[in-house]
Amino acid sequence: MTPKAKKIHIILAGVLILFIGVGIGFWMGKVKYSIPIGRQAENKNSNAISETGKSETKDGGEGDFVGEYKVSRVIDGDTIEIEGGERVRYIGIDTPETVDPRKPVQCFGVEASNKNKEMVVGKTVRLEKDTTDRDKYKRLLRYVYVGDTFINLEMVKQGFAYSYSYPPDIKFQKEILAAQQEAEKNKNGLWNACPLDAGRSATVSKEETIKNETSGACDIKGNISTSNEKIYHLPGCGSYAKTTIDESRGEKMFCTEAEAQAAGWRKALNCP
Repeated sequence: MTPKAKKIHIILAGVLILFIGVGIGFWMGKVKYSIPIGRQAENKNSNAISETGKSETKDGGEGDFVGEYKVSRVIDGDTIEIEGGERVRYIGIDTPETVDPRKPVQCFGVEASNKNKEMVVGKTVRLEKDTTDRDKYKRLLRYVYVGDTFINLEMVKQGFAYSYSYPPDIKFQKEILAAQQEAEKNKNGLWNACPLDAGRSATVSKEETIKNETSGACDIKGNISTSNEKIYHLPGCGSYAKTTIDESRGEKMFCTEAEAQAAGWRKALNCP
């Protein structure tokens, strides 16, 4: 082989080696960077869930606080805190106050708080939404379950809470109101300890109910606000006199508070 031909062979071999090296490098780079990217995305999603304390919902959604969470502490009879710091307000019930700085500790408030602790603190609960996600205090509004036990309803059944509707979140209000009436009849919990204190803010007493039903005094005004919230006003409420009823809008009069609550109305905040 002549020196010239030998030189050409060397050049061609070098070019071939170069092309092979580039091809191998390209292939190796593709493997190196494409696989970890996918894994990185998976890890990112996984970390987001673990760091925020949010769990996946059954439909695959993430981050809306529906599903299972561990209760880190109880605030009072109707409010808890889950791991991650989010506070959860039980839908459809109310309990006597223990932590409101504007009010003294109310009758059976401590007992209600202790009962709530007994049922949920340190346990994994299942949270379910109704319509509204949060209240004006930024607390999550949820129905709360431990296993098959519906905590919102159980608190009322045992006389540690009473029915209090938050339209439009009234999915279980009829069941909760029925539980309250049964608890009052059996004098469970607060209905025995302080029926005219804690209980009166949620329902009229039996004597008042009988009086209204027999006298035909259906004078409770069921008003619908500009934001479509259903609110009832009792005689003596600050806004009772100026509240008018427009039946064409669905507003109506009620004979008892129990009747108004069963229909989805809640008591005006300025009522005694």
